[in-house]
Amino acid sequence: MSFHREKYRPLGGPDGGDGGKGGSVVLRASQSVNTLIEFTRRRHFRASKGKNGSGNNCHGAEGGDLVLHVPVGTQVRDAEGRLLADLYFPGSEAVVARGGRGGRGNASFATSSRRAPDFAEKGERGEERWVRLELKLLADVGVVGLPNVGKSTLISRVSAARPRIADYPFTTLEPALGVVGLGEERSFVIADLPGLIAGAHQGRGLGLRFLRHVERTAVILHLLDVSVAAEVPPARALQVILDELQAYSFQLLERPQVVAGNKLDVANPTYLEEAREASRERGWEFHAVSALTGEGVERLMWRLGEMVEDNRGEKGYEASGERIVYAFDPARERGFRVVREEEGFRVVGDQVERMVRRMDLSNPQALAYVQARLKRMGIEEELLRQGAGEGDTVIIGDHVFDFLPGR
Repeated sequence: MSFHREKYRPLGGPDGGDGGKGGSVVLRASQSVNTLIEFTRRRHFRASKGKNGSGNNCHGAEGGDLVLHVPVGTQVRDAEGRLLADLYFPGSEAVVARGGRGGRGNASFATSSRRAPDFAEKGERGEERWVRLELKLLADVGVVGLPNVGKSTLISRVSAARPRIADYPFTTLEPALGVVGLGEERSFVIADLPGLIAGAHQGRGLGLRFLRHVERTAVILHLLDVSVAAEVPPARALQVILDELQAYSFQLLERPQVVAGNKLDVANPTYLEEAREASRERGWEFHAVSALTGEGVERLMWRLGEMVEDNRGEKGYEASGERIVYAFDPARERGFRVVREEEGFRVVGDQVERMVRRMDLSNPQALAYVQARLKRMGIEEELLRQGAGEGDTVIIGDHVFDFLPGR
């Protein structure tokens, strides 16, 4: 609150400037970020505050938004697990905590009948919340199969990715992404999705940690071990993986599927034919390959590239049904409602509560301003309609009033 004071201008009038609005916390998908590791080291983030207004109608500076970069494919959920945003393409943003509006200086309340307002409006508090970030990889082809079928070996054969490779279960502890180049202009991203065993959708093994990444893929490649040393017959292994995918999300089985029998260099002819027959029964293509020697791999990659192009391009394939970009809407809940309680009548509404909260009601002019606004909004009329009488208690936010209609 301020009044202009200058020599030879005895009636300078109110000149209190408005305060600047606070900054918001924004999440932005960026290709320069690959993991969420930074958010395990630091949990709290705060955008900057708006500056106070001052005399001579000087408005306060706005607080800058705090932009946090996350990997493409990050999903944002609230503390209850509800999806707030799916940042599925580079540059997509979500406002997860909106900054508060700046208060208005007394110059904003000057009218022809109120020439010298001696009150100002308080600034609004910014929003505060906990969010949970989940990363779902954006891969065109997801390679699934039981442990030790050669998924990591295949990824290292067709791309520059170098996942850890060894002959014991759960060698791969995190998904591996690789880019497969097909000529000069065509390529696709392939992902090794490890840890699937029977019961993975219930948390057994490591599968539950990685099943969500399958949701992003356009094509699913089932890799089966057809070697003489295979511990599980191919048909049984394929059924185990299909059961887990269906138990996690039945929509996964609607994706294009391809089956590849791996370890052709040491193949068991019976297992090779069994794998071919299992894929034929389901109407899926079958390829016999050796990730170790490279036999049949190039043909498989070209076929996968064609399927990716068909399903992402011509058919407009969507990698995820959950594509909700969430941002706070400043215009939400503009109305109000009156609720009758034991203590009296409670007025509920975002705009009403905000106005009362931001005013200094110990100031007579400010109180008169609030009363006039409430009347113009129709709150007095609604209270009378619901049976409120003079002297009844009216509650708005944390403030309690005596109802005095017509005042």
